Amino acid sequence: MARNSHRAFRLAGRSVFEKDGSPKPAVVRGIEKAVEVQRPLVLANIRRLQRKHPEASAAELVGILEKHYLAAVTGTGAAVGATAVVPAVGTVAALGLSAAATVGFLEATALFAQSVAEIHGIRLADPERARTMVMAIMLGEEGTSLMQQLASGRGGSPWAGTIGGMPSGVMGNIGATIRRRFMRKVVARQGTAMLGRALPLGVGAVVGGAGNLAMGRAVIASTRRAFGPAPETLDGELAADLRALPDGPAA
Repeated sequence: MARNSHRAFRLAGRSVFEKDGSPKPAVVRGIEKAVEVQRPLVLANIRRLQRKHPEASAAELVGILEKHYLAAVTGTGAAVGATAVVPAVGTVAALGLSAAATVGFLEATALFAQSVAEIHGIRLADPERARTMVMAIMLGEEGTSLMQQLASGRGGSPWAGTIGGMPSGVMGNIGATIRRRFMRKVVARQGTAMLGRALPLGVGAVVGGAGNLAMGRAVIASTRRAFGPAPETLDGELAADLRALPDGPAA
């Protein structure tokens, strides 16, 4: 069992990283795609919560988004980790599921971060700026420090509201820096989590759920630093866009 597990981990490493330790191009493209979410999906996400909680203020909606995000990423990590217990699945197959869970974690994070941005009145039509915002949030303190330097030069101040007004040249440079650091650190972090979720004998369920919980909490803390206190009411433009959405199921 242990020998097969070690072999599976080596196979997973070769499928994700080049010999020099950098992520393979297909992995980079997949990650960039995962952290990009279209605005209609973000609006539908907010509208769904609004319909389920019609009396909630904008600040309360942010709190609900945080709870749902943590539940989503933690449940996925634990569920995929648990598949390594089932003999019919096994460690090698679980590694494939774990890779999918990693993409799911990134997609959930992007949807969460951009939903919070909308509630704060920040609308990023440029996908590159939106990706930079999400990557900076996922980088945690390092991403926050870089963005705060550009936004105001003051530590501890929200920065996300300034990203839309940054000159293209500045955004291009900071975006490239954020992207490089994101790929280096987050791929390594998620790669470790991916292997942890595939551990056999039930350990993967514990590692997967706990790992995603820790990363999810870090994302929420970073988001709060990026946006600052949530508003009590939705701004007029967002409220109008939400009203214009076709009615669908509330659940």
